[in-house]
Amino acid sequence: RGYLYAGLEFGSECYCGHKVQASNVSESECNMECKGERSRTCGGANRLSIYRLELAQESARRYGSAIFRGCFRRPDNVSIALPVSQRMLNMSVDQCVDFCTEKEYPLAALAGTACRCGFPTTLFTLHEREDEQLCAQKCAGEEFESCGTAEYLLVYQTQVQDNRCMDRRFLPTRAKQLVALASFPGAGNTWARHLIELATGFYTGSYYFDGSLYNKGFKGERDHWRSGRTICIKTHESGQKEIESFDSAILLIRNPYKALMAEFNRKYGGHIGFAAHTHWKGKEWPEFVANYAPWWATHTLDWLRYGRRVLVVHFEDLKRDLFAQLQRMVRLLGTATSEDRLLCVEGQKDGNFKRSGLRKLEYDPYTPEMRKMISGYIKTVDAALKLRNLSGVPDDYCPR
Repeated sequence: RGYLYAGLEFGSECYCGHKVQASNVSESECNMECKGERSRTCGGANRLSIYRLELAQESARRYGSAIFRGCFRRPDNVSIALPVSQRMLNMSVDQCVDFCTEKEYPLAALAGTACRCGFPTTLFTLHEREDEQLCAQKCAGEEFESCGTAEYLLVYQTQVQDNRCMDRRFLPTRAKQLVALASFPGAGNTWARHLIELATGFYTGSYYFDGSLYNKGFKGERDHWRSGRTICIKTHESGQKEIESFDSAILLIRNPYKALMAEFNRKYGGHIGFAAHTHWKGKEWPEFVANYAPWWATHTLDWLRYGRRVLVVHFEDLKRDLFAQLQRMVRLLGTATSEDRLLCVEGQKDGNFKRSGLRKLEYDPYTPEMRKMISGYIKTVDAALKLRNLSGVPDDYCPR
């Protein structure tokens, strides 16, 4: 869940936190075997076996309200890259994050006894992460925290919103071309629209009207899709006539196993909700897979066959390397966007359209028969992509 420390107590209790506010005792006092692993020790009576988690994922690891971004080499022109700074003899993560939050900066960088604040820019992109051990110098004011060094900065993202990419408007003149943002349902179209709007500053439109998305800030939702006031048009259509209505397209493809589950959750739980247990275990799920899995394949095949100027973007690549993939998408959209704006988008990437991961299914909903069927569709799509000299589907589409 993104905490820095794990504490095991009494053989069967687990605690999490960012600070350890207790004194060390002899290891012999942690003398209880773990209930689930007899050969290991899980604390004792009122005694905790403490583990520090060094490899927590970037943007999953939180420190209070701040998000851990990683360890980075001190940038050249540091006073320009991180323009506000203060020396703190009693340095701690809290102190630096609070200082930069008060100064209204989205980044807090700890450099030993110096706290620096700024924005992600071309001078400090946060793309070249270093080994966290290089930043492992203890904080002067907090024994169990790391505060970086003069050369290697430990960076946290504060709760301050980076407003450099938050302005959005309709196109000032009618678009000469209609660009589709095409995807199978559940492939991340709403998230991609959020990213495109932040990256370009222009609203996206939709082939359909969804009042809940309009209320969440997608103001292009109410426009007719041919209005020409929006930068691109969301569509799940896959017929020849509908596809040929567009001059070009960004085709978003996602692992069908993930896309089918996401769309099933949306269908029965809303844009950020979840389907109930009874839906997964009832007749709804098998019927859904039987109807929607073939559509996952035909949707991509139709767009590759009938679409004009189709840019293929894999959802997984967008998650892994958002900056480079957004650059590709913006180029197709024909709008100029600064690198600083794209760096701003990276910091605001989730928006309000991400399901919490806390309610993942505790079992695999796919039967062997379903997997065999879907595997065949994946191979068909992979071959179609390669036939057009495009990279095939990502490896994780086919579990080994």
